[in-house]
Amino acid sequence: METLQNIKKPTKAEQKTAIQSYTALAAALQQISGDDTEIEIEETKAKIIIPSRALKLLGDILKSMSEGKPISLVPVATEVTTQKAAEILGCSRPHLIKLLEEGAIDFVKVGKHRRIMFEDVMTYRQKMKDEQRKHIIEIMQTDEEDGLYNT
Repeated sequence: METLQNIKKPTKAEQKTAIQSYTALAAALQQISGDDTEIEIEETKAKIIIPSRALKLLGDILKSMSEGKPISLVPVATEVTTQKAAEILGCSRPHLIKLLEEGAIDFVKVGKHRRIMFEDVMTYRQKMKDEQRKHIIEIMQTDEEDGLYNT
């Protein structure tokens, strides 16, 4: 599994290729009706069968790359270490341990090590972002009422 520091934004050349590929793939996906699709790799002439859902996921990847967004795939049921979870949340490992011990995020102990479901980390992260957004709106409303902020 890549660390967050190793995930790079697509280069301009990769973005250009992704734009062209996404356009072609999106058009092809509209014509696909089955669960599986056979594709051919031009360089090797190898033909492979791919689930249509995987092709749709590839389309999502290409779309994000074309927009210059970094990409990383993580299986949903993946367990992460406390260090990885702290990196995802942008906090220190000791702070994360405190959150775990307070029950803010579910975890299991494997021996003496804590493991956290990736999905639980992402749920907590979204909850924190929602709370931050709410607080920012409250601050803006208070400033507006005090005449410090004009909309």
